[in-house]
Amino acid sequence: MSGLRRSLEAYYGDPARDAAMDAFYARFVRPGDLVFDVGAHVGDRLGSFRRLGARVVAVEPQPLCVRALRALYGDDDRVIVVEAACGAHEDRVRLHVNSANPTISTASPQFVRAAAGAGGWAHETWDAEIEVATTTLDRLIAAHGVPAFVKIDVEGFEDAVLTGLNQPLPALSFEFTTITRELAPRCLDRLTGLGFTRFSVALGDEMGLALPDWLPAAEVAAYLWALPHEANSGDVYCVSEDHRRRRGTP
Repeated sequence: MSGLRRSLEAYYGDPARDAAMDAFYARFVRPGDLVFDVGAHVGDRLGSFRRLGARVVAVEPQPLCVRALRALYGDDDRVIVVEAACGAHEDRVRLHVNSANPTISTASPQFVRAAAGAGGWAHETWDAEIEVATTTLDRLIAAHGVPAFVKIDVEGFEDAVLTGLNQPLPALSFEFTTITRELAPRCLDRLTGLGFTRFSVALGDEMGLALPDWLPAAEVAAYLWALPHEANSGDVYCVSEDHRRRRGTP
């Protein structure tokens, strides 16, 4: 519970951060849109999507985080909480839990191995494992509709999540880390095959894009490979031609 409490204290109660987040996501999310928050954790992004007027399906496998989400948003009929991991298939998976820092719990054993001894990660410990249900983006779309935007933050399991998507979407984001650099190019290849055409990057928790323009996948992949280890993590933002036609470049 102490790790969860620290997450809640870190992500809630900062009006300036909330305003910056809302301004950033407004380029992707409009009132009435449907958004999938995959890896919702304690729901700070979910809160932004709701302030922007979206309906939200929040997908989170950790029972304590699900309890927090339902306590925070259980009375909101425009939020649906799905207690599951998102992956390539509907099944079950072992979730490696970091009790002290639950935001980096992961279904990827490769991610845990990559973090071992890595600069900035050596103090992290995945001290428990639980078995959780998995769903897919395709299944979520069948149940809830086509989202205007999908946020994916699943600590090294992003390629599995995208394997479970087999249809085009307007826009999405996925997290990258410098300890698992090989994942982002695989994700970019997958998304290019699904019809995404332009990409950009936000570093760390910054609510702004690091690149001066939206670029093809190959150029963004090269940018990510060249980042110093200390950059640590961030998110790749991806838009389709349909999104660009309807809304212009974000």
